[in-house]
Amino acid sequence: MATDYDAPRKPDEELSEDSIEELKSHRTDKQSAVVDEDEAEAAEGFELPGADLSGEELMVRVMPAQSDEFTCASCFLVRHRSQVAKEKDGLLYCKDCEG
Repeated sequence: MATDYDAPRKPDEELSEDSIEELKSHRTDKQSAVVDEDEAEAAEGFELPGADLSGEELMVRVMPAQSDEFTCASCFLVRHRSQVAKEKDGLLYCKDCEG
C-alpha cells in the first residue's frame, strides 16, 4: 500500500482546533515563573572558602593496598597492577606518569 506523505496527518477538524494562539495560551497556563525552592535547604550544599570545619567528623574507612594494587612512586596514587609502566630501583611508576 502506497503512503502519501504530503497528506495531512490529522483530519481538518483537529487541525483547526490547534491554532497557534490556542497552543500558546495552553503553554502559558501550565507554566509558572515561580520556583519553589527552600533557601535554607539550598544553602546547606555550599561551603564557604576558609570556613571552620573543625567540628565536622569525616567517616572514611581506609584500606591498605590490596595484593593486585601498587602505589605510584611519582603521583602516589594507588593503581591496579595492570597500570604499571616502569619499575626502577624497586619503585613502581604508573602509565600516566611514564606516558
